[in-house]
Amino acid sequence: MQRTKPPFRADHVGSLLRTAPLKEARAKHAKREIDDAALKAVEDREIEKIIRKQEEIGFKLATDGEFRRSWWHFDFYKGLDGVEMFDTGKGIVFAGVETKAEAIRIVGKLGLPGHAHLEHFKFLRAHTKVTPKMTIPAPSTMHFRQGRQNISKQAYPDMDVFFDDLAKTYQQAIRAFYDAGCRYLQLDDTAWSMMCDPKESEHSRERGDNPDELPAKYAAMTNKALEAKPADMTITTHSCRGNFRSTFIASGAYDFVAEQLLGNVNIDGYFLEYATDRSGGFEPLRYVPKGNKMVVLGLVTSKSGTLESKDAIKRRIDEATEYVALDQLCLSPQCGFASTEEGNILAEDEQWAKLRMIVELADEVWGR
Repeated sequence: MQRTKPPFRADHVGSLLRTAPLKEARAKHAKREIDDAALKAVEDREIEKIIRKQEEIGFKLATDGEFRRSWWHFDFYKGLDGVEMFDTGKGIVFAGVETKAEAIRIVGKLGLPGHAHLEHFKFLRAHTKVTPKMTIPAPSTMHFRQGRQNISKQAYPDMDVFFDDLAKTYQQAIRAFYDAGCRYLQLDDTAWSMMCDPKESEHSRERGDNPDELPAKYAAMTNKALEAKPADMTITTHSCRGNFRSTFIASGAYDFVAEQLLGNVNIDGYFLEYATDRSGGFEPLRYVPKGNKMVVLGLVTSKSGTLESKDAIKRRIDEATEYVALDQLCLSPQCGFASTEEGNILAEDEQWAKLRMIVELADEVWGR
């Protein structure tokens, strides 16, 4: 059967390829050729277009494509108390491709003073006829890639206090989005999947952390944050191995984190990458409790424009049902199409063809 509440049988992660008018406006804004108001006018117009497109394709949700962001995560984090952006001198390397040399560090006590993303959501909600979906980065990601080395020891001599404050900050965020009318919130995460890659675990040790302890710590922190979730709000998480210009960072099956992530985190649904063998098999799904928790299978790649075979996707869904009931499954792309403003290497028409196919597949697998 189809679902009337999120996550939906046909869903998507959130970010969409930036359109040509938006790219042009952002470039002019960076050169100070247009002001903030002029940029916002273009953003508003282009977001309205992609909202209509999502509705026309048949999705029961719509996002703003993250069109107002440069990064999927830093734009949110830098709006929190105690966080600052800085120039790292060297970007993160994704399979040979390097990002902009920017990162965040924690310089003071964390908190949510209000946030621009709340206004972004309100615009989305006011302009869609379907369920408005908001995406923000997960609290675990805020810690994992920064590590102890980028967390002020003066502000946080005790890391347990840091994790507690981070959870409380996300409680504030959840309540703020709920009060703004949000009933579908997604926490985008790279930490859980990165821990499944031995080389990324080693990098975690180099940053001053013990990755063997992190799954339990992240589960406890996330659950504390989720204590703020009202009963009529759906909160999901997307687990990513890196997504920049169609490249990636990590590889590895979910086995190392599956029991904590799937069994012990009180989340409503999991968007899990399964588009390539880099994600391993479906066996870790055995930890998903029977009942209301949903797994959104990311079986359609967002990293290339090649359209998958419908029959092949259906066979993969059948394979997953060996470990979790079909009624607890949904379908989506493996990741967003533009986790940063640069976007992945495919055409907009190819992006929309993939999203259209997901809606069609959901109708064929679960019925209209």
